[in-house]
Amino acid sequence: MYQEERLIEILQHLKKHKRISIEDICEQFEVSRDTARRDLVKLDEQGAIVRTRGGAILPALSKEVSSYEQRLKHVPEAKKEIAKRAVSLIKDYEYLILDASTTVEFIADYLQTKQNSIVTNSIQIASTLSKKEVASIHLLGGQLHHSQQYIYGAAAIEMLRNYHVDKLFLGACGITQSGLSTPYEEEGLLVKEMIKRANQVIVLADQSKFGKQMFYNVCPLEDIDIIVTYCSPDDSFQSIVDQYEIELLTTRGV
Repeated sequence: MYQEERLIEILQHLKKHKRISIEDICEQFEVSRDTARRDLVKLDEQGAIVRTRGGAILPALSKEVSSYEQRLKHVPEAKKEIAKRAVSLIKDYEYLILDASTTVEFIADYLQTKQNSIVTNSIQIASTLSKKEVASIHLLGGQLHHSQQYIYGAAAIEMLRNYHVDKLFLGACGITQSGLSTPYEEEGLLVKEMIKRANQVIVLADQSKFGKQMFYNVCPLEDIDIIVTYCSPDDSFQSIVDQYEIELLTTRGV
């Protein structure tokens, strides 16, 4: 096995087990300790791991920032199933806020209720809903973030302060015991205001978002009412969800 192949396997092991030792690498790939160390040095140089005494762990702080198009292609089937489950929570005539996450965008595809009023900062969601004529659309004004396709800034936050809604549907870049986080401070500030404007906060998160900490903290877990996900998180995160009395819905309930 070539080194690049081993590195991919090592990262997959870390995502599943959270840590790996030199002995694990030697045993799993039948290589020497020196080779195992070189593999960890390489991954450390790439910023993919944090080396520890005798092994490695994943970085606590994720620096991964993908474009909107790249995020839309990441686990699309899971995102579609999560959105279908989330849509079942929407009733006719409700007032909603939809943020600009790629998972939430699929809500616009599947929405079938009538006479909803929807506030969004997503130009993609506004475009999709405009073709369906199932809702009154209120697109926030402000500055356009080109790579992420959302509106943000002081003008958008000021507009938000004029609204109050039944439900807010949020995507999650990262979700840990500390709460929700995003790589973008300007997005985080807008989402903070969205949370203030909603009676119920519903987070849509595929399994890759659990345990991931990004740069800017958006809100603590106690601000969240419901998490909709593809499959249940591991036992450690499940206990955290139970602690904060968050309702957890999986796509198995569709």
